[in-house]
Amino acid sequence: MEYRQISEDYSVAGQIQPEDVAAIKEAGFKSVICNRPDNEQPGQPSADSVKAAAEAAGLTFRFIPVISGQITMENVEDQAEALDELEGPVFAYCRSGARCANLYGLVQQQKA
Repeated sequence: MEYRQISEDYSVAGQIQPEDVAAIKEAGFKSVICNRPDNEQPGQPSADSVKAAAEAAGLTFRFIPVISGQITMENVEDQAEALDELEGPVFAYCRSGARCANLYGLVQQQKA
């Protein structure tokens, strides 16, 4: 499982599997955000299955589904709220990691 560090407290990745959660915890992450809607692609694990694995590992999980290419202001506000509330470092994932990175950039612009 590969991920990209965007800031000291935020990293992004493509789709993960429930069995990846142990490595995420081992890497020191405290929270996981899923920005990928369920059923976007056949065979992807549901957010609930990853949430169950994350919570079993002692990680906090937040589901903020964002439609690819259609980030809304509500998505940005939900992500900003999650980043304020969740213990870091935060691991966010979607199909490729791009939505998570774009959301982070938009959250930072909003704060500026």
